[in-house]
Amino acid sequence: MAIVNIKINNIPVQVESGATILEAAQVAGIKIPTLCYLKGLNKSGACRVCLVEVKGAKNLAASCNYPVSEGMEVFTHSERALSGRRNSVELLMSNHNKNCLSCKRNQTCELQTLASDLNIRENKYEGHFSKPTFDEVSPGIVRDTSKCVLCGRCVSACKFYQGLGVLSFQGRGFESKVGPVFDKSFNEVNCIQCGQCINVCPVGALTEKENIHDVFMALNNPNKHVIVQTAPAVRASLGEEFGYPIGTRVTGKMVAALKRCGFNRVYDTNFGADLTIMEEGTEFIGRVQKGGTLPMITSCSPGWIKYIEYEYPELLPHLSTCKSPHMMLGAIIKSYYAKTKGIDPRNIYVVSIMPCTAKKTEILRPENRVGDIQDVDAVLTTRECGRLIKLFGIDFNNLQDEEFDQDMFGEYTGAGVIFGASGGVMEAALRTVKEILENKPLDELDFTEVRGMGGIKEASLQIAGLEVNVAVASSMSMAKGLLDQIKKGTSKYHFIEIMGCPGGCINGGGQSIVPASIRNAEAMNNFKNLRAKTLYDEDLDCEKRKSHENEQIQQLYKNFLGEPCSHKSHELLHTTYSKKEKFTI
Repeated sequence: MAIVNIKINNIPVQVESGATILEAAQVAGIKIPTLCYLKGLNKSGACRVCLVEVKGAKNLAASCNYPVSEGMEVFTHSERALSGRRNSVELLMSNHNKNCLSCKRNQTCELQTLASDLNIRENKYEGHFSKPTFDEVSPGIVRDTSKCVLCGRCVSACKFYQGLGVLSFQGRGFESKVGPVFDKSFNEVNCIQCGQCINVCPVGALTEKENIHDVFMALNNPNKHVIVQTAPAVRASLGEEFGYPIGTRVTGKMVAALKRCGFNRVYDTNFGADLTIMEEGTEFIGRVQKGGTLPMITSCSPGWIKYIEYEYPELLPHLSTCKSPHMMLGAIIKSYYAKTKGIDPRNIYVVSIMPCTAKKTEILRPENRVGDIQDVDAVLTTRECGRLIKLFGIDFNNLQDEEFDQDMFGEYTGAGVIFGASGGVMEAALRTVKEILENKPLDELDFTEVRGMGGIKEASLQIAGLEVNVAVASSMSMAKGLLDQIKKGTSKYHFIEIMGCPGGCINGGGQSIVPASIRNAEAMNNFKNLRAKTLYDEDLDCEKRKSHENEQIQQLYKNFLGEPCSHKSHELLHTTYSKKEKFTI
């Protein structure tokens, strides 16, 4: 590709033809502020925050989408450029709900940071505000258009990651807003509650629906036995809420903090992940040996479950009937644990710390109830967990590491840990399925073919004389091709893992917000790789790395469930699915 020579602030810069001024400035080590721009996702230039002066041009240029040309001279911080940039931010603030102190994004809000960096201290433009929409009907996501800056990042994320287009621009001029069709609630359309829109929102216009108060009240209720479980991906992100670098493993500090919050037991959802592998692996073996519906598709991701129920209901027989790991553990806590400890299950309150906003919807599914008992009572995202710990005044950074409670559900394997990364469920299942079918120890435990941040990963394996083809996809845009193959009858696969969020749970809609500066400055997948490495490192540190080696799992089957996929297991650990209408009129 041809090289273009330009000058930025009188500094000679060489970049490839087709690069934008913003990209050229990054090469030169010059920071141009942005708001609507996200690398690889959105560069509409709509916010006008990245304005620069191009010598000879009549108007200021939006650097995020303005291509360079030979001999171009650019001034990023001239008086004219700074004045235009300030004016853009002041106009955005003029229609923005400035209740910063009570906003969840206080101190992590990109508009707030821009105003500070540009030394904006007054409301230059005052007048009427656009009529806002406040939607908190859905279990997982809250939309507040009084804070929306119309950057379009959420619109692009929904289309690019999930291929759904649930969000779009509506109205014109002063009446413009972003939301589902006809300004409906998320609860009335085919939103899968993945929360990727929250992760890219620069302000507080999109947030998770908070359940901290519910958990706080349960902890202060003397009649409630409150148990918390933490998903594997949470340990790879929670540290970011307390200033740690991305990818810092904080398992021990997380456990110590939750114990200080007053939970009666602190368990790891990895136990539930090991249990899931026993059920799902056995289900897959049964389908292969008895001519069941193939390919079998994993069912751990509630966002993905909502997607198939909305978009491909005819393929529901391909889903594993297994509940997700935290729902399995919740069901076991309210049955086996309750019976063993002599506690009325109605007095047990189970809290799940999850990297996922869709989990808030999952716990309310009537198909997941056992009689009139709800498996899990509340879900807190990783971000909410950070706020809960701060609420209790706990000095997280100076805590000594502690271990999960070891009674009954304290043991877990490395296979359970890697559930948090795309390909982890598949790899964990293969470790168990291959060893059980071949009745001998595995020569190699790492199935690296299904690892990584690629959109589609596939492998062909020899298992007990059978060629087994597997595939892994994360995000619905990537999954769609696999589903279309099944629909056409051309799929070659036997087993497929699908996760709702790009990269899996380590990039879930409830994880710590990755600053736009990091998303834009580094390779698009780098923060996901850092978090995933945390999980794979812990897998390597585990003494046992195969789910069926978990001795407490073995005891659970011996003392209570009987065997995987038994009648008792199906009653507690399996569920059903049904077609869902895309829109409610």
